[in-house]
Amino acid sequence: MTKDEVLNRLKEGNERFTADKRENKLQDKSRREELTKGQSPYAIVLSCADSRVVPELAFDSGLGELFTVRVAGNVANSSSIASMEYAVAHLGTEIIVVMGHESCGAVTAAMSGGDNGYNLNHLLSHIAPAISASGKDAPVNDVVKKNAQLTAEELKTRSTIIKEASESGKVKIVPAYYNLDSGKVDFL
Repeated sequence: MTKDEVLNRLKEGNERFTADKRENKLQDKSRREELTKGQSPYAIVLSCADSRVVPELAFDSGLGELFTVRVAGNVANSSSIASMEYAVAHLGTEIIVVMGHESCGAVTAAMSGGDNGYNLNHLLSHIAPAISASGKDAPVNDVVKKNAQLTAEELKTRSTIIKEASESGKVKIVPAYYNLDSGKVDFL
């Protein structure tokens, strides 16, 4: 599939999801057996770890179709970037979707500040640029969208593999926003 066809496939899958008409394809025994030979996901999705946001469901995809990386706040930390580099360099995946979501708890925590302990403070520090770019009084959902956009750009500055693939046209990076109430994904 071309990159445009992949994006259309994601959009069509999301339309089925929001209309409660999921196809539930590629989720059976024969698909599991087929995937024992390898994988070739058509998209990488960097998404929040929030239990309400499940990319495989939101895009009505089956086993082996999405290479999903989930971390609170959909931040680009070393481990999440390394995972995406693997999919780009070794699996040939050509679309990366960075998907934030409505009412993100990690973004809310980052905006609230305070001491959340070493590990959570470190994770939340990745969201600080979006807070700065949005302004201190911005609504949380505006910061979520800005975080997805900045993280999409950050992938190119923090990863030589992703940067070179993006600059050569091999990879396209697209920020997105998941609406909790409707399940609709807005590509930003």
